[in-house]
Amino acid sequence: MWFDEAVIYQIYPLGLCGAPRQNCGEESHNILKVLDWVEHIRSLGATTVLFNPLFLSDAHGYDTRDYTLVDNRLGTNEDFKKVCQAIHDAGMKVMLDGVFNHVGRGFWAFRDVQEKKWDSPYKDWFNVHFDGDSPYQDGFWYEGWEGHYELVKLNLKNPAVVDHQFSAIRKWVEEFDIDGLRLDVAYCLDPDYLRQLRQFTGSLKPDFVLFGETLHGDYNRWMNDEMCHSVTNYECYKGLYSSFNSMNMFEIGHSLARQFGPEPWTLYKGKHLVCFVDNHDVSRIASILSNQEHLAPIYGLMFGMPGVPAVYYGSEWGIKGDKSQGDWSLRPQLDKPEENDLTRWIAQLAQAHKKSEALCYGDYQNIMLNNKQIIFQRATQNQRVLVAINADSEPYTAHFNAGCGLAVDLITGNQHDFGGGSLLPPYSVQYWLCER
Repeated sequence: MWFDEAVIYQIYPLGLCGAPRQNCGEESHNILKVLDWVEHIRSLGATTVLFNPLFLSDAHGYDTRDYTLVDNRLGTNEDFKKVCQAIHDAGMKVMLDGVFNHVGRGFWAFRDVQEKKWDSPYKDWFNVHFDGDSPYQDGFWYEGWEGHYELVKLNLKNPAVVDHQFSAIRKWVEEFDIDGLRLDVAYCLDPDYLRQLRQFTGSLKPDFVLFGETLHGDYNRWMNDEMCHSVTNYECYKGLYSSFNSMNMFEIGHSLARQFGPEPWTLYKGKHLVCFVDNHDVSRIASILSNQEHLAPIYGLMFGMPGVPAVYYGSEWGIKGDKSQGDWSLRPQLDKPEENDLTRWIAQLAQAHKKSEALCYGDYQNIMLNNKQIIFQRATQNQRVLVAINADSEPYTAHFNAGCGLAVDLITGNQHDFGGGSLLPPYSVQYWLCER
């Protein structure tokens, strides 16, 4: 499947395009701004553009008012159609954020319940009780997502709700030719609903991809042949930055071995989880790392580990954003893309990843593990790549059995001789393609 070889570029459109934080009816066509980013995204090495919520909503996008209309603060459906066409013309895929667990208080069906109460034909679209009251004094109680009453929980066991959502998805495919969905809070979605969704989207496009937002637990609960193709790898997200900040590569090495290693109890061997160093919900990696010299090697580790790598807009040139300052600090307006050494480095990593069978499909095995260095192997039947990371400010000479005498670095194209030990420069990343 195309997704197994993908590199994702994630955009939070309400942030990037500078939308007002509350929807008061203002109209704009700022989603067309993304047209100026398409060449930058393509040259970065991305193959897929993921848009976080962009349909009509109350505020931040995860509080949907209408699944069929692009948010007026961004533009029109016709505007977004032009954006999708440009992305497809550049040879990239388009994925949208599917927010199906809940809607906003401005959702048209919920407003009908507010007006008509028990006489509303849509009261069973939600988990409503008329013998109580909500924090908004609606005259009835309803279930909010994880206690957030601005997010109204949908009753996904109601066939009418599912039909409405699936009709919207069909419209997105027909109108925008989308290629897949990120499923918001997939860990909250009922397994039967996920099965229906997988079957339905597969009928629209055989290679349509679903990847779910999951946090902890056994990801196989949501990622299997009947549900999501992939999920977010939050376990290794934490391991990535923590290993660098604590100078303890054992943490990420052990997590990766537990998930993808050669042992029979390995959890996700052969699966393609989405890996990332930041996104719209967590602090920017440049704000988390205690040593900014680790920006290059942490991306090198992410692109070398098993999974589908994702880059969040602006982080490719190292912008900062702290979760403690609020979600909007993670979702800034940016006028135009920038380029620096980090951007060019990520583009090199993306190209190396895409052209390597082993980095896309290979299994995982730790070869050498120290506090400040890690070397692991990614291998298929046809290709073997050794990923070497030195997080230290000092050079390190690694002595290990490489299983071959010569290799070529997939990033630089330089030949490497393993005889006499392998020198790892400070803060370095190397992808050694070994002779078979």
